[in-house]
Amino acid sequence: MADRVPMTTAGESRLREELQKLKSEDRPRVIAAISDAREHGDLKENAEYHAAREQQSFIEGRIQEIEGKLSAAQVIDVTTMDNTGKVIFGTTVHLLNMDSEEQVVYKIVGEDEADIKAGKISISSPIARALVGKSEGDVVAIRVPSGTVEYEIEEVEYV
Repeated sequence: MADRVPMTTAGESRLREELQKLKSEDRPRVIAAISDAREHGDLKENAEYHAAREQQSFIEGRIQEIEGKLSAAQVIDVTTMDNTGKVIFGTTVHLLNMDSEEQVVYKIVGEDEADIKAGKISISSPIARALVGKSEGDVVAIRVPSGTVEYEIEEVEYV
């Protein structure tokens, strides 16, 4: 059996919505397009048919991928937990760069949910791995391509 995949409730919700759309909208539309293309005759030289079959293959593959992820998902809702000030999966962490005095905020999420521009980092990223288990007030040294950066954990939110 596959390992459990940590996921936030929002991440699970987005995957379920995508799965529903693929099954109820995209799959029937492509099946109809294949049917239409078949009516145009010779399938060997029918570009519409081949394009629709390729799209169908992509949709079916994505459905299987999402179903696999959801079946292995371990949904973690930190809003139901007591805030102990400790960094865990799903928490939002306010950090202060000890050198530049720059403040950054990251939410630790599952791999499919990661979006650095939105401040969401994957649990498997070097930054998240260095932060997990630490508490408010701790100073954490994180190795980055340009060297080592020290951050102070200013606040941990369970939101």
